[in-house]
Amino acid sequence: MGTVTPRSVLRYETWTLQPDREPDAEPVLYAMQCAVDGETSPTSEDFAEPQDWVLRHCGQNPSHHTYREIITRPWRTWHQI
Repeated sequence: MGTVTPRSVLRYETWTLQPDREPDAEPVLYAMQCAVDGETSPTSEDFAEPQDWVLRHCGQNPSHHTYREIITRPWRTWHQI
């Protein structure tokens, strides 16, 4: 009686990666982070809210001049058959 060995079947497909703009996609979210002390604004779908946080933060911390923008954007993959 012979030994049965599993075989793999590979199928090569072309995949595409793109931002998810489907109606049920998660929203794009924005935040800002102070590069001096690491404090981060609340996350919002409206970029104006993190910008307002930066202006308040630098008003309270006049030596904090540099910030990072943090964007959380949903992506999706798909392939053609």
